[in-house]
Amino acid sequence: MSETNKKTGNYRWTICSLLFFATTINYLDRQVLSLTWSDFIAPEFHWTNNDYGNITALFSTFYAVSLFFAGRFVDWLDTKKGFLWAIGIWSIGACLHAFCGIATAGYITGNWFVGFEGAKEIISTIGDTGMVINVSVTLFIFARFILALGEAGNFPAAIKTTAEYFPKKDRAFSTSIFNAGATIGALAAPITIPFIAKAYGWEMSFIIIGALGFIWMGFWVYMYDKPERNPKVSAAELEYIQQDIIADSKLVGYVPETAEKVSFAACFKHKQTWAFIFGKFMTDGVWWFFLFWTPAYLSSVYGMDSTQAAFPLFILYLITLLSIFGGWLPTYFVDKKGMNPYEGRMKSMLIFAFFPLLALLAQPLGHYSYWLPIIIIGIALAAHQSWSANIFTTVGDMFPKKAIATIVGIGGLAGGIGSTVINKSSGLLFDYSKETNMSFMGFNGIEAGYFIIFSICSVCYLIGWTVMKILVPKYTPITDL
Repeated sequence: MSETNKKTGNYRWTICSLLFFATTINYLDRQVLSLTWSDFIAPEFHWTNNDYGNITALFSTFYAVSLFFAGRFVDWLDTKKGFLWAIGIWSIGACLHAFCGIATAGYITGNWFVGFEGAKEIISTIGDTGMVINVSVTLFIFARFILALGEAGNFPAAIKTTAEYFPKKDRAFSTSIFNAGATIGALAAPITIPFIAKAYGWEMSFIIIGALGFIWMGFWVYMYDKPERNPKVSAAELEYIQQDIIADSKLVGYVPETAEKVSFAACFKHKQTWAFIFGKFMTDGVWWFFLFWTPAYLSSVYGMDSTQAAFPLFILYLITLLSIFGGWLPTYFVDKKGMNPYEGRMKSMLIFAFFPLLALLAQPLGHYSYWLPIIIIGIALAAHQSWSANIFTTVGDMFPKKAIATIVGIGGLAGGIGSTVINKSSGLLFDYSKETNMSFMGFNGIEAGYFIIFSICSVCYLIGWTVMKILVPKYTPITDL
């Protein structure tokens, strides 16, 4: 335990661990489809890459639009109730996926009262594969909609909780820790989900993973309250948590934050909002692309099934855990170099923006060994998570706490739009490149498609950072919301 924690207490880190587990469950739930569709779901329902691309693109759209309202919802209900509603809804949505086969068989034949195996037998006898594709894809889209509706609340609620429990100088580090749950979820997924699906059926993988959210809700009800009302937070720890408020109150012209709600229109008047919007739009899609398509990449280019790809994916996401360093770096710049939090974060984000350029080498080096693109993608994802921890905390640096979830939601919408564009475009490009055996930069077929998308992903962070720096060149906190 650090000297600071000995003096002040460390219950804030217990709350951070709850955020970590919520984010882990969040990413496990959304990964089930990407790890089961190719080997288990697509053969049953006759899906193509484009069908899967449509589902992932629409999930990104639903998630993006839901984020726009989820942040507002969390600010309205406040953190405790908002988080409970979010994880409850997405856990229901996760479990709903398991019943899409039964619903497909029931809709087409009118025979609704069958089990999972009975649905498979019925679907296998339906001659109209077009009908099976259309109905099943529609049902999965509906389940993804419910999942997205709930999952959109995770990050606005988690960022708001971090702002409640940590001073500004520690927020990037605490955010990087709970945000590592995304990596742990992605890490645990390939070594659990395909094996659950293989042993018990793809339906049970959705149900078992989806049920974890309901367990988390019990811990949240018991353990969370505002730090000033939480009996587990000592007076010394509360003073440490609120050090920014204490310091700001001594400044000339200080205006205490009010409880008045913030309007969307007021948020869009500030360049800080637009900087966050553009940074999220340019970079979120890169994370979603690698998350959704790397299993398919290993299958299409290297012929791996989901169980064969489990260990390479495990190593890939293990590398991504290096992102925790990304939360520490701005603290170093603040404590050792005397920078303000925003300046330290922007310098850190510039450093992280260069690492995704390695994705340009993933395909060329992949001809020597599939391990080389695995390592490169892992480094790119670690850089993304480091970037993500810092861009989230720029909101807490510059906006009052009452507006944090709303701003995070607005930026999440922009990130979701970027994700929709890249996922839909990828599905279309991969089918086209495969069908036409397209050539590009020495690559043929679907490998050419992947090289194009990798190249786009590699430059997104530098573009995003440049525009953010132009819009907000120096630390400028918002005081008129």
